[in-house]
Amino acid sequence: MHRRTFLQATSASIVALSTPAHAQPTRLHRPFPRTHESIPAIGMGTWLTFDVGDEPAPRAQRREVLRRFFAAGGGVIDSSPMYGRAEQLLGELLPELPHVEKLFTSTKVWTAFDRVGPRQLDESLRLWGVPRFDLVLVHNLLNWETHLKLLRAAKEQGRVRYIGVSTSHGRKHDEIQRIMRSQPIDAIQITYSLADASAEPVLDLAAERGMAVFINRPFDGGMLFNAVGARALPPWAAEFDCANWAQFFLKWILGHPAVTAAIPATTQPAHMDENMSAGLGRLPDQAMRRQMSAFFERL
Repeated sequence: MHRRTFLQATSASIVALSTPAHAQPTRLHRPFPRTHESIPAIGMGTWLTFDVGDEPAPRAQRREVLRRFFAAGGGVIDSSPMYGRAEQLLGELLPELPHVEKLFTSTKVWTAFDRVGPRQLDESLRLWGVPRFDLVLVHNLLNWETHLKLLRAAKEQGRVRYIGVSTSHGRKHDEIQRIMRSQPIDAIQITYSLADASAEPVLDLAAERGMAVFINRPFDGGMLFNAVGARALPPWAAEFDCANWAQFFLKWILGHPAVTAAIPATTQPAHMDENMSAGLGRLPDQAMRRQMSAFFERL
């Protein structure tokens, strides 16, 4: 099911009417709790979407996705060694696009074997073409005890700025909370969406512990768009400057104060525009988020 974009008063239009032509609309940023560094609240994932080879057309399409991402104020890009050729493609495309002082690099260590972790980190740095990563996570908690030691050492060496762990598909919440309570990590990445809000206790603990939270699968792998189908947005969505379903789903996530950034993935430049528009305008308050959840549950 393709996304349905509806012509209602968009937050971008509202801002544009009141913003001088030479100025850029103000996009939502969140502070990274450990350092208060300002992070764009809409990032970009690369799972499945950037795993392409040398074919010119797919590469050109991903390049345009990246171009629009940076042009709209994006910065956080997340990848992993398990994402096929995604890291290699990023390393090849990034030098072609202006992103100085914008890029916030996030990747992962993903291996069951102790000895492979260091090689994997070295290879990711080489593929991205960067001297250090902003954030490296132990992917899906795989062999996390060993790999967190590796990442702490890499942080001390200046090869990594922040470290943490990730889960996906709403799994391993009890284990990630134990790690959050016992380990000196800076950030987590978890699944959270209108289709799966089971990570609420993890978000609350992150706020308590002062950890950044990055949200993967914010569209439930695209299933949220299938759920709404061709329906029009509810009229009250305009109360938080929402004009398309991507905004609706992402603004619900960003309405939680513990969320640092969401990282939706896409292969379509037009969908990137919609994703980035979620960082414009008002966010729903908690009462409105409950209304949004109730609306979605009735579909």
